[in-house]
Amino acid sequence: MSDAPTSPESPWPVRTVARKIAEWVDRLGAVWVEGQLAQVTARPGTGTAFLTLRDPAADVSLQLTCPVGLVREGGPAVTEGNRVVVHGKPSFFLGRGTLSLRVDRIQAVGLGELLARIERLRRLLAAEGLFDVARKRPLPFLPGRIGLITGRASAAEHDVVSNATARWPSVRFRIEHTATQGALAVPQIVEALGVLDRDPDVDVIVLARGGGSVEDLLPFSDETLCRAVADARTPVVSAIGHEPDTPLVDHVADLRCSTPTEAGRRLVPDLAEESARISGLRDRARRALHGWVDREQRLLVALRARPVLADPLGGLQVRHEELERLRERTHAALDRGLAARATEIEHLRARLTTLGPAATLARGYAVVQRVPDGEAADRGVAWPVLRSAGEVGEGDRLRIRVADGAVAARVEPATAAGQDGAS
Repeated sequence: MSDAPTSPESPWPVRTVARKIAEWVDRLGAVWVEGQLAQVTARPGTGTAFLTLRDPAADVSLQLTCPVGLVREGGPAVTEGNRVVVHGKPSFFLGRGTLSLRVDRIQAVGLGELLARIERLRRLLAAEGLFDVARKRPLPFLPGRIGLITGRASAAEHDVVSNATARWPSVRFRIEHTATQGALAVPQIVEALGVLDRDPDVDVIVLARGGGSVEDLLPFSDETLCRAVADARTPVVSAIGHEPDTPLVDHVADLRCSTPTEAGRRLVPDLAEESARISGLRDRARRALHGWVDREQRLLVALRARPVLADPLGGLQVRHEELERLRERTHAALDRGLAARATEIEHLRARLTTLGPAATLARGYAVVQRVPDGEAADRGVAWPVLRSAGEVGEGDRLRIRVADGAVAARVEPATAAGQDGAS
């Protein structure tokens, strides 16, 4: 049949398409493939064994065919769940239209090689910073709901749930059951992790599995799972195996617990301990409050006992008495001062009286004044006191003032030479 293009009017028959696919597949060379055996079936009488090889990190499988003797020669290594490396050539079976890998060699991946691969992956993830302590998030003190990824009816599930419930009876779980070893473990765990991480009620996620061999724990050192844990927004707790078991997910998780039992104890606080702590804090608060009240009461008693509060009017009375004494002293001082000034005034008055004109006149002296003429008197000219006989002339009028009054006189001619006279 020609290789002309097909059309609705001239389609190829199935056998032609199958043959062309088989010819194209036959041109492919032999390859080495690594994976995990998911199924091994040796049909008696056919001489051919059928195997299913799964990718450990993805939901992808490949059908293998090989002689039954090859399976028998492989012994325990060719067992479901084991990781193997096979060599074969792809082939297309025309009768069923299926693709398979015709295998001529099967060898188990040795423990040393597995550990070397894990070590190389560990260095890679560490270099990318997935193990840094700074990126690890703290767990909530009391999570509202705990997401648990574990095997169905496993001892790890029982240990986590029972220990957490014993410490905090009202703790709630959302449990996702997955395979924890074998070819299906990684994709199922990654899917369950995504489901729990998207649940807003889940505050922390726990990966729990019991102990096992290195091969059994390989899914928890898978790169896909480690990166999924690192990308989760919810804090993740790793509780894989026993104390010596340290898969790579332990380093990526926010908290590593050596066993599922320890994880159950670390997830929630202990109710008895918290109750005792609250009781202790309540007692401390009560003692502190009582001490403060007692101290303030003593202070009030001391303040009440002070004189100013015990007898508020007593201080005013003292000040009132002091003011009265000061007032009396002020009055006495004023009286003494006034008396002293009155005595001083009497003394001055007596001195003035003694030295004054009236006293002199009383001793027989007189004051002689010349009376001005009528015109001068009308002008209000003062009467001058005579101090010398030459100040008057004949006929001048005089006024002579004595102790008990005054007399008028006129100057007359002198009766004797050099002497004046008056009438």
